[in-house]
Amino acid sequence: MIVHLEGTLVEATPLSAVIDVNGVGYGISLPVTTAEKLPQLGQRVRLFTHAVYREDSQTLYGFATQDEREWFRLLSEHVSGIGPKIALSILSKLSIPILRQAIAQEDVNQLSQCPGIGKKTAARLCVELKDKVAGLMPKASTSTSPSGENKTPSESPAQGQFNDAIAALVTLGYKLDAADKAVRQAQQKLGDEATTEALIRASLR
Repeated sequence: MIVHLEGTLVEATPLSAVIDVNGVGYGISLPVTTAEKLPQLGQRVRLFTHAVYREDSQTLYGFATQDEREWFRLLSEHVSGIGPKIALSILSKLSIPILRQAIAQEDVNQLSQCPGIGKKTAARLCVELKDKVAGLMPKASTSTSPSGENKTPSESPAQGQFNDAIAALVTLGYKLDAADKAVRQAQQKLGDEATTEALIRASLR
């Protein structure tokens, strides 16, 4: 089983990448939240992977963190009606903190805004995953960013700052998914040490 890949990024789109590993190019499907964190073409990249093998296809999915990969597995393997493609679209629409919150609060309206998810599927997702959400908290072990740089939990932005910035944008009239995306992009631009105020200012630009 391929659990991660590390090599040179040679192609990238919002939903896919090609990584050259010792002369072999691996095509990988990605959620937008991972694609946003990819380095420039020609640079080193490392992704956590999950392979799906079927009679007529072999697909490799890649993620910036182990937590994203675990959520992908949970969505695609434990919720009836949700396969790998829909799981990827959910992770492209919502960051992990917002997805976890939506499931915990049984926010069917928010979840049903994800492509391929109707209200019935969103309700089933909440029922089947609500008890498992607590077991998918961010891992305490050292993680690796797509650029190959090791990061410990102390180097990650405080979850409270991330949530506070999103809440501020929602108060200003942003939809939750739009606020989530804006803050993610601001965090990517400013780095892990960005304050809530800095995230809000960058998100409004």
